[in-house]
Amino acid sequence: MSSKVSRKQFLKGMAVGGTMTLAASTLAGCQKAMPSGPVPSKWDEEADVVVVGTGFAGLAAAIEAKNAGAAVKVIDKMETPGGNSIINGGDFAAPGNWYQKEQGIEDSPELMLKDMLKAGLNLNHVDRAKVLTEKALEAAEWARDYIGAEFYRLTFHGGHSVPRTVQLVKGGSELINKMLKKLQELGVTVETQRKLERLIVDEAGRVVGIEARDGYTFGDETSGKTIYIKAKKAVVLATGGFSRDIKMRMIHDPRLTEAFESTNHPGATGEALRAALKIGAMDVHMDWIQLGPWASPDEPGFGYVPLFCERVVGWAPMINPKTGKRFINETGNRKVRADAIIEIGVPVIIVADTYATEKNVPANVIENGLKIGAIKKFDTLEEVAKEYGIPWDAFKAEVERWNQFVENKKDEDFNCMIFQDAKPLGFQPPFYAARLWPKVHHTMGGLVTDVNGRVINQDFQPIPGLYAAGEVTGGIHGAVRLGGVAMADCVVFGRIAGKNAAAETPAA
Repeated sequence: MSSKVSRKQFLKGMAVGGTMTLAASTLAGCQKAMPSGPVPSKWDEEADVVVVGTGFAGLAAAIEAKNAGAAVKVIDKMETPGGNSIINGGDFAAPGNWYQKEQGIEDSPELMLKDMLKAGLNLNHVDRAKVLTEKALEAAEWARDYIGAEFYRLTFHGGHSVPRTVQLVKGGSELINKMLKKLQELGVTVETQRKLERLIVDEAGRVVGIEARDGYTFGDETSGKTIYIKAKKAVVLATGGFSRDIKMRMIHDPRLTEAFESTNHPGATGEALRAALKIGAMDVHMDWIQLGPWASPDEPGFGYVPLFCERVVGWAPMINPKTGKRFINETGNRKVRADAIIEIGVPVIIVADTYATEKNVPANVIENGLKIGAIKKFDTLEEVAKEYGIPWDAFKAEVERWNQFVENKKDEDFNCMIFQDAKPLGFQPPFYAARLWPKVHHTMGGLVTDVNGRVINQDFQPIPGLYAAGEVTGGIHGAVRLGGVAMADCVVFGRIAGKNAAAETPAA
């Protein structure tokens, strides 16, 4: 894929998964931050820093703000904390990490930045991407050493030059639960079922608090009672993306109808992002919406198949069931793979043997995937072909060709990265297979922020008292986010936003 977007490509529009549509824009006219309603004469509650959202970014911000001496309040609209982060696969991209050093893998922030820019079509906001890559290792070590999160191995994601993601033992829930425990130790209570309704701005254009619904039940917009929470120093938005808001995502890419499921938790619906736009915040890249090519139509939400598929790429082929042949670089970036699957028009198949799965896939992923039928087990490749209607002769020949590439450690057809420990498919039966069909996974667009986590307004100036981190922000990933970089993004900029929010001069 070219690293630049040509005029012809722009006018034509990109395929689903990262579309640039000329009609889509939520930018308001140039204006200063403006009130979305009156400032209350009486506040119900107050804190120095109010954090909205309880994923990686929000909890990191809350911990750092508290450690910087601020009184912190953390709210979330859902019944349980964690958002998308608690169902995240648990891969944290960190160049120069401890597993790479053990295995003699050379890496650097500069190489990771290069990979991000290549995948992002050079649309990335380089200043922030550079901060991410330079601070990712420090953030991973903070998660390990200060938070106490347990990592257990190094993994690879498509689009990276080398394996650089360190994997948590229990996925994203490992880090979320340890962060919640740390906040409890610090004396900060996470308050759920509290939904942000609007950001409150004073006459000077500063965010001074929020209006929220206390006792909110997700899906019932009449539930709960209105309360006003004063933020003496700042509000930090860490509310995630809008992948579950079909109406909102269709404004930016009309093709992303309800026909496309999402890997996200139900609450990824974008209200906080819109609340910031209402007071004059600027947005970016809203029509670059990423589909996960490793998702399965045979299970709801994120599920188990992504954790199976992404662990065996570079060890196992992806097959077009219509032809019995491979069709894409299995270790390529997400957009390219998702686009290729959608062009085929039916779910494709990934198949690995026991050798590949035992080396790479947690046993509980296989067990749970088999239990719900999203992953299937076969004694022979011929059974795989029969189950998915794959023409046997073509499939058999393609497996033989793939196996030759594995033996030579070079893919002559699609330049897939084949790992040194990989063995030919069939080295150790039985086989495991799954159907793949893209699901809406990550919204690259969001609020414009600076390297300090401050939200930028329509006059290109920071909005006083407003910070943001994580998927609610945009620009850092460009056209395509690489796997494992979301966690790095959230923790790095969550920490930055929390520290800087705590350092704000209190409002008058």
